[in-house]
Amino acid sequence: MLQPVIAIVVPCYNESAVLSMSMAKLSEVLGAMVEDGTVSSQSYILCVNDGSTDSTWEEIEKFHRRDTRIKGISLAHNRGHQYALLAGLMTVKDRCDAAVSIDADLQDDPDIIPEMVKLFIAGNEIVYGVRKSRATDSWFKRTTARTFYTMQRRLGVDTVYDHADYRLMSRRALELLADYGESNLFLRGIIPQIGLDSAVVTYDRQKRAAGESKYPLAKMISFSIDGVTSFSAKPIRLIFATGLILLLLDIVVAIYVLCSYFADSAISGWTSLMLSIWFLGSLILMSIGVVGEYIGKIFTEVKHRPRYAIRDMLWD
Repeated sequence: MLQPVIAIVVPCYNESAVLSMSMAKLSEVLGAMVEDGTVSSQSYILCVNDGSTDSTWEEIEKFHRRDTRIKGISLAHNRGHQYALLAGLMTVKDRCDAAVSIDADLQDDPDIIPEMVKLFIAGNEIVYGVRKSRATDSWFKRTTARTFYTMQRRLGVDTVYDHADYRLMSRRALELLADYGESNLFLRGIIPQIGLDSAVVTYDRQKRAAGESKYPLAKMISFSIDGVTSFSAKPIRLIFATGLILLLLDIVVAIYVLCSYFADSAISGWTSLMLSIWFLGSLILMSIGVVGEYIGKIFTEVKHRPRYAIRDMLWD
């Protein structure tokens, strides 16, 4: 494919502090690809304002007035990163040959976008941006990230290790993505299921250029739980397996108690009784919580509410 139309989709939530830097860098990368003939001059950048409470949308409007290659949509209210990203991808789906998704904070290296595009032209429908290493992360961040990916793999979620949402998707891949209608979005798990030819480009992740992270620890934990419960029923099976193990232990304990009773050596044990009550009570509450996660997701899905609403659009 010669000179494809490329859309760079940038989800934005309260990114006014970094947006000028990210737009300058992405415009530079896009302009260089147009100049050397890699992509069509019709290629563009789409900023998705996810109900920001700062001046993000005003900044996007300003960039659009200066350069019509920078386009924008604004969601009616804050829906979260995954929904904002999906809104952007679905908006460009019929207006490009391939879309590159990248966050506005410049932690993902925009300079590898040309390499992604070349791999797309060579026939790959999906190109994943993957971190080379986590050497710059703190011990806590590195450990929790590894735990996150390892847990997902063991629980049956098909994800690309050390890949976030920096990727290129062809129009065909976007059309297939549109067929996934679930409300509980975890794009890192959905996109590998599409199953088209894919490639990987590695890069060094940088520190955030400005502003604050939109993924504190609480959100990362919630995101991880969503990823597992959206794609795997193994946690429920683990509850059943734990129940079977406890049943076997109960049989052993029952035999011991009966033997002690008939041998007239039974001694009432306050400690063992209390430990058993607390342990089983905690296990029951945890099990109810896991099942509740799945019931909550079913509750959300069956209502079939719109996943997002676009309030404003800057296109011409």
